Amino acid sequence: MAMELKRVGKNVDLQTIFDTLKQDGAVIVEGFASPEQVKQMNLDFDQPAIDTGPGSKKDDEYEILKIFHGYQTTRVNNLVTHSKTFREQILNNDLIHELGEHFFREKSGDWWLMATQLIQIGPGNAAQPLHRDLENFPAFIEMGKKGPCVTANCMIALTDFTEENGATRVVPGSHEWDDFEMSDEERFRHEETIPALMKAGDMLIWEGKVIHSGGENKTSNEYRRGISLPMIPGYFTPEETYPFSIDLEIVRNLPARVQKIIGFRSIFPKTGNGLWQHNFEKLEDYLGLN
Repeated sequence: MAMELKRVGKNVDLQTIFDTLKQDGAVIVEGFASPEQVKQMNLDFDQPAIDTGPGSKKDDEYEILKIFHGYQTTRVNNLVTHSKTFREQILNNDLIHELGEHFFREKSGDWWLMATQLIQIGPGNAAQPLHRDLENFPAFIEMGKKGPCVTANCMIALTDFTEENGATRVVPGSHEWDDFEMSDEERFRHEETIPALMKAGDMLIWEGKVIHSGGENKTSNEYRRGISLPMIPGYFTPEETYPFSIDLEIVRNLPARVQKIIGFRSIFPKTGNGLWQHNFEKLEDYLGLN
């Protein structure tokens, strides 16, 4: 296993990023977001983070999800509404869309966002159980490394990610393991992982087959804050219901490609007649977005 994740600059050629993802399953892009963007997004998300507060919002019968979400971890959704900088600059960044095309276009066709989430790991939070993001879609666990890419993720650091404050833990190369089943014991072997050490503005990219988790925050006063941007093929149901959450007037001012990945335009997978339509009419036409 690699001792540290490979790092590239934000202006590196795309093929270098793609080659690293193929080999290691993960890569860090340094300086993806500018200091000004990081500062503004932190300001935008401060109050929603306070309003949301730490801990899972699941009922008591979902104890495993409470552990997974983190008792001292704050998770804020619907970031599109909360931050103009996020929706107009980050979601419209060319690299985000190039990654979506790379992961999904050939085998799945169209793609969109599963969710957008601020993840703020607070002092004393235990390490998250290790997992693969494709576990959201159980059938693909059995397919293992031979299955298609059905999810990929980006984590944009809004604070420095350190070993001590809960940097994301990754097992490079685990997307090529023969067996994707994980026992309860294996989910807590964090000594087999390495931390994704990042400066604020850096972005970690990983394929959905890669084992990873949020790290343990061993500090007494530091909060590790980042934005998660999971992507999925257009034929899967997203985690967030954006068309019911975002004001249409906000959406009208966004580029078409951003409107699509948050669910306000029809999706056209590789096969079939298209999805997310209104009476076989494109959703964007029905909503008057053209």
